[in-house]
Amino acid sequence: MIEYRGLKVALLGAGSVGSQVARLLLEHADELASRAGASLELIGIAVRDVDAPRDVDLPKELYTTDAEQLILSADIVIELIGGIEPARSHILQAINAGADIVTANKALLATHGPELFDAAEQVGAQLYYEAAVAAAIPIIRPLRESLAGDRINRVLGIVNGSTNYMLDRMDRFGDTMEDAAAVASELGYLEADPTLDVEGYDAAQKATILASLAFHTTVPVEAVHREGITGITKAQVDLARSEGYVIKLLAIAERIVDETTGEEGLSARVYPALIGREHPLAAVHGGNNAVFVEAENAGSLMFYGAGAGGKETASAVLGDLVSAARRHVAGGPGVGESTHADLPVLEIGRVTTRYQVTLEVADEPGVLAAVAGILSDGGVSVETFQQSVASSDGTLSTATLVIGTHRALESALAATVEQLASNAHVERVVSVLRVEGAE
Repeated sequence: MIEYRGLKVALLGAGSVGSQVARLLLEHADELASRAGASLELIGIAVRDVDAPRDVDLPKELYTTDAEQLILSADIVIELIGGIEPARSHILQAINAGADIVTANKALLATHGPELFDAAEQVGAQLYYEAAVAAAIPIIRPLRESLAGDRINRVLGIVNGSTNYMLDRMDRFGDTMEDAAAVASELGYLEADPTLDVEGYDAAQKATILASLAFHTTVPVEAVHREGITGITKAQVDLARSEGYVIKLLAIAERIVDETTGEEGLSARVYPALIGREHPLAAVHGGNNAVFVEAENAGSLMFYGAGAGGKETASAVLGDLVSAARRHVAGGPGVGESTHADLPVLEIGRVTTRYQVTLEVADEPGVLAAVAGILSDGGVSVETFQQSVASSDGTLSTATLVIGTHRALESALAATVEQLASNAHVERVVSVLRVEGAE
């Protein structure tokens, strides 16, 4: 029988993910030891209430409310509390005690990542966070290691399963936004306060992490342009379907060159966008996630799978735990984060993409010429023009114009839409959606 070096593991948090991590650690101890080259002893689980009911039946003696003492006794600390505090303080304490860290805490990494990575580098510790983005999907390690020698141009992803589930129901089953939200809430996809999901905050935190890794640059979450899905209507989804598109909430990080200054920078943004049904991301249904990476040499790569769930996220956590254990066995300091590129994060106005602008206009002569003139003056080139009669109240007939543009600068498009909104022929700007995933 092989005798392995023993490593002590402390677990902070016993929620849906933490409980599954503990269960798998105990049930598969021998198998994990053979993979890690070290036995992994779960020495305790820090919780607020040791008597609280839990989904997984674990030995009562593992639970403790003394997180600090547990941390000081561990070689590897798994943080699954979530939120900022006390998670931040616990991780810093663990780092200072010489432990490696495994975390799934996207909010903490998005807001305090540089501080934590710097602290780990100072003492030669390692911080692992595969589970922080897209749960079971392996995307952090490919960006951090496998593609570290390549030049990534764009990362385009569906990284919030709740909103994808809602938009998918609207597209496939004809739900309204309200109906889709009600079903998502009933199934547990949405929290009691769904703002984190539907307003794009969760996706923005993940975009921060992906952009920082892909472009070797610290990207603060405040620099990520964020729009949610609450303004998306059934009519927009139906129109998208009729024109061969689907609406997805996308997290996008891409390398761009400012057209006026020639400066290279990066854009990080989250918003609902149209994507062609032939694009692989269009086929991501339900609560699944997918991340599409475009690299200069590796080409186009897509990572797809479950974006949430206790067991699914636990899989990524245990993968990081095995990696951390292997590092302990091999010895040597941890590998620091690569932020040497230090590219400027450019504002949304300097992004170039395609757009679909929907207008409600007076159904009268001269309207098309007026609209076309405004678009031309604004430097926005029209690719498609579709008109349909919308309604009539007996005195005024209105029509709907759906305008598809070629690639245009966001700032130019915004100024042009403002001009359209103030034109006498235009009753209202119904919607403006970006079109992503195509040149």
